Amino acid sequence: MKMIVAPLLRIFFRPWMEGEENIPDEGPAILASNHLSFSDSFFLPALLKRRVTFIAKAEYFTTPGIKGRLTAAFFKGVGQLPVDRSGARGAGEAAIRSGIAVVERGEIFGVYPEGTRSPDGKLYRGKVGGLARVALATGAPVIPVAMIDTEKVQPPGQVMPNFGVRPGIRIGRPLDFSRYQGMENDRFILRSVTDEVMYEIMRLSGQEYVDIYATAAKRQLAEEKKAADADRKAQQKAEKAEAEAAKAEAGAEEKKAEEQTADEKKAEEKKAADGPKDAGA
Repeated sequence: MKMIVAPLLRIFFRPWMEGEENIPDEGPAILASNHLSFSDSFFLPALLKRRVTFIAKAEYFTTPGIKGRLTAAFFKGVGQLPVDRSGARGAGEAAIRSGIAVVERGEIFGVYPEGTRSPDGKLYRGKVGGLARVALATGAPVIPVAMIDTEKVQPPGQVMPNFGVRPGIRIGRPLDFSRYQGMENDRFILRSVTDEVMYEIMRLSGQEYVDIYATAAKRQLAEEKKAADADRKAQQKAEKAEAEAAKAEAGAEEKKAEEQTADEKKAEEKKAADGPKDAGA
């Protein structure tokens, strides 16, 4: 990651960084970052001098096929920790235990407080749990981080990155929550700590803040898309029915005109046939 990926990222994307001096040269710390793109998992750990350990969903390590094996190899190679989300409480408890273990080794633990990538580039409400509980259980400083324009490098669902975008990383000053140490079971304190971190991320990133969880926003956007697709299909069906009705009406008019023309032709033929008889008489 440091020797190969980082130089390639610098060559092709020329990423910029502000506030790297806020990362301690040694000792434990927690990096709390916004999450705009899958490429965040490349830029942030690759460009920082120290190693950053994030947690990652277990599916990244168990997906079959060539792509799955390559993904698993990448995450294992950069020291990411698989977390099984199939339990009753999902990734929460496993993530907290993993984060505490990393910090207690004197390393840097990375976390995305939103819990998932932003669906639209906005900053969403931080989830109470992993970030705050690890911080209060260990006393480690929390360093807010803002990823800038990485969603333009690799928008959600896009495999190949866009090479014409220059992303950035803005690192804020460490936040000290030692005044709350030992209160990691107080949900109001956990929410206060999380909101303070999210405010700093918002200030660093300049993102619009939305006070709902990103997972809820994704569901809402999916429902809106589903409704829009249904409306579009209904509109297309109505337009098709209207076109078929117009076609049928035009066909009926054409048939009526053909029948009328045929009747007129027969009448003329009959008149022509009757004319000589009348003359002979």
